Amino acid sequence: MRYSYIAIEGLIGAGKTTLARRLAERWNGRLVLEEFDDNPFLPRFYEQPERYAFSVELSFLAQRYHQLKRVTEQDLFANCTVADYSLGKSLVFASATLVSDEYALFSDLYRIMYGDLPQPELIVYLHLDLERVRERIRKRGRSYEQQIGAEYLLKLQEHYMDHLQKSARTKVLVVDLADQDLLHDPTAFDRLLDLIDAPSTSDHRVATL
Repeated sequence: MRYSYIAIEGLIGAGKTTLARRLAERWNGRLVLEEFDDNPFLPRFYEQPERYAFSVELSFLAQRYHQLKRVTEQDLFANCTVADYSLGKSLVFASATLVSDEYALFSDLYRIMYGDLPQPELIVYLHLDLERVRERIRKRGRSYEQQIGAEYLLKLQEHYMDHLQKSARTKVLVVDLADQDLLHDPTAFDRLLDLIDAPSTSDHRVATL
């Protein structure tokens, strides 16, 4: 294993949690999964985004901080840590949902809270076209996600790309999944493992499975 801390990123429904589970199992690593079900503002945000945007992002900011803080204080002997989100996810979503003055305040809180937490050594971003993302959202059937529009998903995707391009402290691997299925296709999964472990002189790589 080339890295001791990897974060998986991507749009809603991209397969982050499934991949994080498989990688942690493969490497006998510590698994960190986002506790989004504990956010009481999330269903309300999708119904009234303008009203609940700041509340949902602030709630996620606090949840992620407390979770990652706990993780850094335990299980120091794990081979590696694999998370299904990165620290910067809070900034990505906040930049896409908050008005400018709210985002300025949110960014200050982010820097104060997350400054002392360890950064992932590698972020693997799973890229899917929007139609496949929306298909996966429909299939997993969470009622409050069914009203997510293509415009919002496209905006998130653009903000993710901008954020990852500006990441200076973490290596980034953007993987275009095309029509590959990491869950059911062992060959595709092995190719992804090779991409993760491949030596590179560049901090930002883009690859297609």
